[in-house]
Amino acid sequence: MDIKALREERQKWLTWKNIAPIKAAIDAIDTPKVKNINLANAIEIELEESYSQENLKSIEACARLMLPWRKGPFKIDSLFIDTEWQSFIKYTIIEPHFNLENRVVGDIGCNNGYYMFRMLTQKPKKIVGFDPSPLTFMQFEFINKFVKSDIVFELLGIEHVEFYEHKFDTLFCLGVLYHRSDPVGSLKSLFKSLNRGGELILDTFMIDGKEDICLTPKERYSKIPNIYFIPTINALKNWCYRAGFKEVEVLAIKKTDLEEQRKTEWINSQSLNDFLDPNNPELTIEGYPAPKRVYIKAIKE
Repeated sequence: MDIKALREERQKWLTWKNIAPIKAAIDAIDTPKVKNINLANAIEIELEESYSQENLKSIEACARLMLPWRKGPFKIDSLFIDTEWQSFIKYTIIEPHFNLENRVVGDIGCNNGYYMFRMLTQKPKKIVGFDPSPLTFMQFEFINKFVKSDIVFELLGIEHVEFYEHKFDTLFCLGVLYHRSDPVGSLKSLFKSLNRGGELILDTFMIDGKEDICLTPKERYSKIPNIYFIPTINALKNWCYRAGFKEVEVLAIKKTDLEEQRKTEWINSQSLNDFLDPNNPELTIEGYPAPKRVYIKAIKE
């Protein structure tokens, strides 16, 4: 696979009629004068006082062109982008389990880059994000106009990572695997993408039980059409072993709740509360077990 040619082809996506106006709006923002950046629960950017209110209005108008904002939150001076997901909850769960200093890091399905911005505090050697969504790429470009990081964002998917021009020491695959119709094949691809001794930090939907089985939704799961397999923990471990990983550690298990995922003014669609059975929040609207996630670390020897 020719990654260079694919990269150049996908750059054309930024000329699409729904994306080009966003790119123009980002380009039109006056060079921001940043006083301070805090890469904490919210990515907070404090602007110099000399940066005018008119500029702030342009920043907000630009941000609102990019709805829905899923991952975050972000705060640019007085503007608070209250994203659908309180992503710091997930990051707080996984952060104690990795050290990225001087490592080459990849984030698969990186969305707008929230997790990658958080990773900067650990001083990795390089961060590469993979996500084929032009909209989330523009959200990343918007935030990075202020952060000015050297993070690389590729408009590529999980299926392209093994063909990338270099391998990785740490890969994150957060909330992606259940969207893949061949989860073992995807794990094999991630395995090939790691250096020896590399680690994969992954989370995915799970079902309770000790059997080596998985749920296969008939049509939708939580109103999401492209959810294929939801394994027990033992089944997920077996997938990892079949992909070549030798060590698989369960880091945490967490039920998704309305503190972590909820509707805000920064999305233009439904959220978790709409996906659950109104008479029994332990079930999805389709009658399946409500969303629960398992977080694992898998090592390539």
